Amino acid sequence: MNDESSAFKRRLERAVELRNVRATGMTAEEEAELEAAEEAERQKRKKVDDAARVEYLIRDAMAQGKFDNLKYAGKPIPGLGERYDPDWWVKGLIQREHLSGLGPKAILLRTEDAELDAKLDALYSEKQVRELVEDFNARVIDARRQLQGGPPVITKTRDVRVELERWRERRAAAAQASAVQEAINQDLAVKRPWWRRIWNGSG
Repeated sequence: MNDESSAFKRRLERAVELRNVRATGMTAEEEAELEAAEEAERQKRKKVDDAARVEYLIRDAMAQGKFDNLKYAGKPIPGLGERYDPDWWVKGLIQREHLSGLGPKAILLRTEDAELDAKLDALYSEKQVRELVEDFNARVIDARRQLQGGPPVITKTRDVRVELERWRERRAAAAQASAVQEAINQDLAVKRPWWRRIWNGSG
């Protein structure tokens, strides 16, 4: 510790002592000494640059536990590093409130595109699949033509023939899985416990 900081520490200690005796009464000389010590402390604080002050405040807050149990502690902060999006608040509102059917078309189409396979799998005929894909494509093209501001439409249209083929494949795989499960269930129903077979006399 250098001489300057030692002298400053002594002045602070003296200021604390003078504050303690203030209640019992103090002389004008002691009052002047207290004021000088406080002024010296203020001048010392002014000399500390902003970066050091911020670092001190952060360390102090950490020591007090103010950064414990933060919402995103140990997790990536959402949106950090992404380029500025003027519609960030709309997207955040839709996501937080789980709103559907509201918001810019670009976002709605992106969400619909992510859920389109599940919607197609719920349909029963190729005609329904074709109509849904064609309707989706028409809305994507219409959204690209409208220049109303907001985020750009990056959702791609779907090839009707490709989607029909994928729908058939998923449907066949689901039917096969269902048949296998049904066979397993029937097999389990036929097999009876050994004690029931003996009890019934069927060996």
